[in-house]
Amino acid sequence: MNRLALAVSSAIARVTESALGPYQTAVIRIGFSATWLLFLLREFAHRQELYGPDGPWDFDLAQQLVGTNGSFTALMWFGGGIWFEAVYLFAVLTAVLLLVGWRTRAMSVLFMVGVLSLQNRSIFMGDGGDNVLHLMCVYLVFTRCGQVWSLDERRARRAREAHARGERVAPDRVGPALWSVFGFVLVAVTAAGRLDGDLTVPLILWISWLAPAVWWIVGRRARTAEPRILLDVIGNVVHNGALLVIMAEACLIYATAGWYKIQGSRWQDGTAVYYPLHLDYFSPWPPLADVLTSSGTMVMLITYGTVLVQVAFPFTLFNRRVKNVLLAAMITEHAVIAVVLGLPFFSLAMIAADAVFLPTSFLRRLGDLAARARGRLAGLVRRGDDPVKPPAPRSPENPEHAHVGSSA
Repeated sequence: MNRLALAVSSAIARVTESALGPYQTAVIRIGFSATWLLFLLREFAHRQELYGPDGPWDFDLAQQLVGTNGSFTALMWFGGGIWFEAVYLFAVLTAVLLLVGWRTRAMSVLFMVGVLSLQNRSIFMGDGGDNVLHLMCVYLVFTRCGQVWSLDERRARRAREAHARGERVAPDRVGPALWSVFGFVLVAVTAAGRLDGDLTVPLILWISWLAPAVWWIVGRRARTAEPRILLDVIGNVVHNGALLVIMAEACLIYATAGWYKIQGSRWQDGTAVYYPLHLDYFSPWPPLADVLTSSGTMVMLITYGTVLVQVAFPFTLFNRRVKNVLLAAMITEHAVIAVVLGLPFFSLAMIAADAVFLPTSFLRRLGDLAARARGRLAGLVRRGDDPVKPPAPRSPENPEHAHVGSSA
């Protein structure tokens, strides 16, 4: 009984004292923001047909859909091409800023606004990866995804170093300015009735705006440290809960996909992989597809292996070695799907979701390698920028110079 109580208290302390998985949440932030950014940039030339007024799903149809399901999309606030272009560029900008980790608390909320605004405008645009991104952009709002590998972390580290040296740190003016602009827009949109419909997204927006204000007031007005500690505990619990939901969501995706595959006759007889490889829509490289399907044994092994990995993965989370093996197999599978079936953004979204299960030691080594590569690149750039200094001319009046030059 004492062991059980000790284990429970240790688990509670771990969940409340710190935000777990800082590297995993950073990878999720980088992965999904990069996936969305690359998709927006690739489809930039076709944006009007996908989500804009030139698409088959026109503004009137979108209004009827939003009026029926109550989904959130800022594209329905105003009509016309100028507003669409502004929202599209807004989505690109927020993806870039979240990718580099600039003001991640605010950018995660605005990133969610950009994703939902475009996806809920035209719900038939996507390849499956958009559904994963749709869910994960909401979960990211509740995580502290800028603890590492972000500009926020670098700014906080420099502030701590300045405090340690006794230097005066300039007050943050960007954060309050963002909070004020965000609040002004939120109040105006709410007063105009633009947030009518499902209450989930408006509630998230209001909580995301009020929480920093409560944090600031408590930090300035509280006479003791307990209120600030309580808020920090709440933030850790929310972060850890969101991280658990992300992990459960990834497991649910694989489990349902695997069990549904088991019920299909083509998956049962081991031929299911053959058919999509020979569809024109999913065959950007026909010779490569022919090589993969040239052997019936290979097709059978890939088919059964896909089902086995997807069904077994949720049950291997408590065995680190087996989990890492299956995780590597799934990431490899998605990389192959990106190339062979021509579904890069679906694969990137799934790889980003898989990253939540990567070991911390592996992610740290990966970060160290990236930091060293960046340092070498910066050194090469600096050397390339510096002009090459010519050798100093030898002076005939200095015999040492003459001697050195002759011996060389």
